[in-house]
Amino acid sequence: MMKKKIISASKASLVLLLCQMLSALDVPLDLSQPPTITQQSPKDYIVDPRENIVIQCEAKGKPPPSFSWTRNGTHFDIDKDAQVTMKPNSGTLVINIMNGGKAEAYEGVYQCTARNERGAAISNNIVIRPSRSPLWTKEKLEPNQVREGDSLVLHCRPPVGLPPPIIFWMDNAFQRLPQSERVSQGLNGDLYFSNVQPEDTREDYICYARFNHTQTIQQKQPISVKVFSMDSLNDTIAANLSDTDIYGAKPVTERQPVLLTPTGSTSTKVELRGNVLLLECIAAGLPTPVIRWIKEGGELPANRTFFENFKKTLKIVDVSEADSGNYKCIARNTLGSAHHVISVTVKAAPYWITAPRNLVLSPGEDGTLICRANGNPKPDISWLANGVPIAIAPEDPSRKVDGDTIIFSQVQERSSAVYQCNASNEYGYLLANAFVNVLAEPPRILTAANKLYQVIADSPALLDCAYFGSPKPEIEWFKGVKGSILRGNEYVFHDNGTLEIPVAQKDSSGTYTCVARNELGKIQNEVQLEVKDPTMIIKQPEYKVIQRYGQVSFECIIKHDSTLLPTVIWLKDNGELPGDERFLVGKDNLTIMNVTDKDDGTYTCIVNTTLDSVSASAVLTVVARPNPPFDLELTGQLERSVELSWVPGDENNSPITNFVIEYEDGLHEPGVWHHQTEVPGTQTTVQLKLSPYVNYSFRVIAVNEIGRSQPSEPSEQYLTKSANPDENPPNVQGIGSEPDNLVITWESLTGFQSNGPGLQYKVSWRQKDVDDEWTSVIVANVSKYIVSGTPTFVPYEIKVQALNDLGYAPEPSEVIGHSGEDLPMVAPGNVQVHVINSTLAKVHWDTVPLKTVRGHLQGYKVYYWKVQSLSRRSKRHVEKKILTFRGNKTFGMLPGLEPYSSYKLNVRVVNGKGEGPASPDKVFKTPEGVPSSPSFLKITNPTLDSLTLEWGSPTHPNGVLTSYILKFQPINNTHELGPLVEIRIPANESSLILKNLNYSTRYKFYFNAQTSVGSGSQITEEAVTIMDEAMASRQVDIATQGWFIGLMCAVALLILILLIVCFIRRNKGGKYPVKEKEDAHADPEIQPMKEDDGTFGEYSDAEDHKPLKKGSRTPSDRTVKKEDSDDSLVDYGEGVNGQFNEDGSFIGQYSGKKEKEPAEGNESSEAPSPVNAMNSFV
Repeated sequence: MMKKKIISASKASLVLLLCQMLSALDVPLDLSQPPTITQQSPKDYIVDPRENIVIQCEAKGKPPPSFSWTRNGTHFDIDKDAQVTMKPNSGTLVINIMNGGKAEAYEGVYQCTARNERGAAISNNIVIRPSRSPLWTKEKLEPNQVREGDSLVLHCRPPVGLPPPIIFWMDNAFQRLPQSERVSQGLNGDLYFSNVQPEDTREDYICYARFNHTQTIQQKQPISVKVFSMDSLNDTIAANLSDTDIYGAKPVTERQPVLLTPTGSTSTKVELRGNVLLLECIAAGLPTPVIRWIKEGGELPANRTFFENFKKTLKIVDVSEADSGNYKCIARNTLGSAHHVISVTVKAAPYWITAPRNLVLSPGEDGTLICRANGNPKPDISWLANGVPIAIAPEDPSRKVDGDTIIFSQVQERSSAVYQCNASNEYGYLLANAFVNVLAEPPRILTAANKLYQVIADSPALLDCAYFGSPKPEIEWFKGVKGSILRGNEYVFHDNGTLEIPVAQKDSSGTYTCVARNELGKIQNEVQLEVKDPTMIIKQPEYKVIQRYGQVSFECIIKHDSTLLPTVIWLKDNGELPGDERFLVGKDNLTIMNVTDKDDGTYTCIVNTTLDSVSASAVLTVVARPNPPFDLELTGQLERSVELSWVPGDENNSPITNFVIEYEDGLHEPGVWHHQTEVPGTQTTVQLKLSPYVNYSFRVIAVNEIGRSQPSEPSEQYLTKSANPDENPPNVQGIGSEPDNLVITWESLTGFQSNGPGLQYKVSWRQKDVDDEWTSVIVANVSKYIVSGTPTFVPYEIKVQALNDLGYAPEPSEVIGHSGEDLPMVAPGNVQVHVINSTLAKVHWDTVPLKTVRGHLQGYKVYYWKVQSLSRRSKRHVEKKILTFRGNKTFGMLPGLEPYSSYKLNVRVVNGKGEGPASPDKVFKTPEGVPSSPSFLKITNPTLDSLTLEWGSPTHPNGVLTSYILKFQPINNTHELGPLVEIRIPANESSLILKNLNYSTRYKFYFNAQTSVGSGSQITEEAVTIMDEAMASRQVDIATQGWFIGLMCAVALLILILLIVCFIRRNKGGKYPVKEKEDAHADPEIQPMKEDDGTFGEYSDAEDHKPLKKGSRTPSDRTVKKEDSDDSLVDYGEGVNGQFNEDGSFIGQYSGKKEKEPAEGNESSEAPSPVNAMNSFV
């Protein structure tokens, strides 16, 4: 929220108008004028008798006035009293008390008169009284003996002081006595007890009177109060008193209210308008009465009514005649009520309706002085002239008195005087001075010349033109040096000469001229107006929620007029920021480090300039885990339940969502807290279910969105009575550990579940389906019992019952257990194997009789292993594999077998004890499958037209190999594959020489093995035949010929000249001849450079007319760049350099790597040379 502190146009105008209209009537001090009282002491002036008395009276006038005083209505001759002096050029009196004078001697009514040749002004009647703070009169105070429950009033009766003292009650230790609805102090200073209690007994009830004027405190003697309870009172009566009627030995009884003050049923109260009305009602009664106030026939004023002293005092501020009426106080308790009606009348001392104001007239002018006042009763109006009642004042033919108005006609200079209006009634008086000053003066402008006014755009601009003249001048305003007179609704012209521009804009800036003229002359003045851009907060602070100990930042980014210097201050809750280094104020932000709960509040950014002020506020809410609950209380204790209540702690600005109740069992697990229940955050009581024989303590944890509070303090302990167990042990089982026993186990009950002392267990068992009686034992402090001598694996009925010293738990449910297991006796029979394919087989068997299992049937295990491979006839280490089939299955699948192999298997039954005997071994064989890829493929001995291939047989033939399949095809320079050739090779071969191949050609080979089932996976490889040696030697010979070297030099020189010419022509900006020729005769065979990628177009070969492939890296001069050559065979090896024998054959070894992406350009294997360049050029 942003606030801008700019006074509205109407308010600003009103304020300026009221202030400056008065100043417009002020006569410049260089002109003759009657006296005006400017300062005087208050009407009722209470002075400190220890200090000098200063009675003020200051006045102005031309010529300067002289001063005189009256005391008690007669002239006060200052010169005759050495203790009294008058300040120089002033009427202020100083009465010297500190040098022997006594203030009491100067009590009285003083009035000051200021006089010059044009009139006399008088002050109010100033009543001088010295303050008084007398001591308490000595008195003997009897002890107050009061029966419990009775009312009591301790009277203060302070001495009469001036002004009246402030009363309060304290004890000997100077501690204020506590007050409440039962005990309170009245307006008269007395201490009222509605009913006394034994704790009111004390001997130091002391009333103090503080006299603020003299800064003194007077103390009354201590008052003793002794309260008798009924029991002690009866004992005292029996021992010491014969007249029991004094106290009436009755028990303390409740009493209906009786008013202690005011007494009776009605009373009256008179208060003056504008004062504070205080009405009081204090009542006795038991229980203590409650006071309520009403106004008969009306409502209590909403904004001016306050209740004090525990509603025993009704306070209405700034009362008016409308507050007159009947006010009723009602005191009520459970036995009844009492009331009192106070009739309030509001009177009024005189107050102004229209006070007379100074009047400046020119000779021959007319005017009026008006004096109107009101009051209750209505005040009398009387006039004085120069301090003398107007009836006996010198005659003036120009004036006429008409009640509260004096009318002046055709005044002359001798009509100048000071007139006093006195409005008085029985409650006070008003006195006002107003002069009539007759002058003839040309206009004057009192505002400084070229005064600069600066305002904010869209706010009012008020340009002063304070003036004086007699007769009163007329005022006109102009804008600019040669501007026309200002008129229209966009301007407001005030009587005091001020020009108001209600909504100033930027174009309102400039020079304004004020012209004042009357019949005696004319004068003008210029002022300057500058309209500034408003200050704005363009990025305001925003509402923030932050966890305790976090960091938060508020932004306040501003925009302002460049000529104004802003200052930015930050406030917290409308006060200064804490003087804490955690608060960091930046240029446009406020950062708070390590936030605490005290930082919670409203933060305001205030931007001030000399002309305006803007502010924006944001609230910071500091959240944290709630404070722990407190005041835990247990009520309604029953054997199996209790009610827990608590008071929530501070939620720390994050609402409590729920409460967690935990309990501690101090009897069985002291120090260990368990979860009991949870309730919503709006709930502060809960009914808790309890277990017997538990010493409970409870604690409560509050939870909000931030987290869990610390646990509350534990509640009081509550020990529940013992009872039979409510439950039996859970998880009862019967499982034998040996073939001839039964182990019965259970989960022990906790002490919390025991419900009483002496927890034991009754363990019972009998063989199922046999007509046997239950066998039982009682055990304690164990959770297992072993029954010996049982048959092997037979079912038993089992039950375990809890009991304690008070009895048994309910009858437990039965569970079925079994005595111990033994190994199975027989193996599965009729084992059969069905081979599904070369890697999968299915095995079948018959189930064994359940009696032979001798335990819980868990399933069957199949053991199988490979005996040998049928293709190699070689044995190896036998590795048995096991597959388990759960439950009473009769078949299973054997995956992952090796083709063309011999296997054996057997089957065994499994129970909880282990495996039974194995079935006889069963032999089965898997059929052939496809082979794996050959183990390797090597290509050696490259010649012009042949390559030698060598390979290894498959690692896993998976059958009998029937043959090898070899496929190959050439790869041209563009990596396109040629026709595919296939060769079938007998299975017993391991090498092959391929002949009739093309020289200097790359080939790709695909090689795989076959069985009768099919072909296996293939292996690939690439190789290159070598180049013709004769052609190579011829190329070398050409390269060494002189003519070839000369040709190459000539071509290089020609190219150099052509480049120089092109460079020169390009620098000149023209076209070179070749370019001109190309532009003039476009050759369709020659494509220009492409605009999009800057590459040359494709050129055709005149001999073979085969276009080069797009993207070929062969340049247009038909030479081969070194980096474009890809004749190196290193790319096809293992990353090592290729080598040649003496006859030039390649001896580098190829690897079985995957096919690489072929390189671009020439596929020739020879190194780049001028011969190659020539060959490609021819």
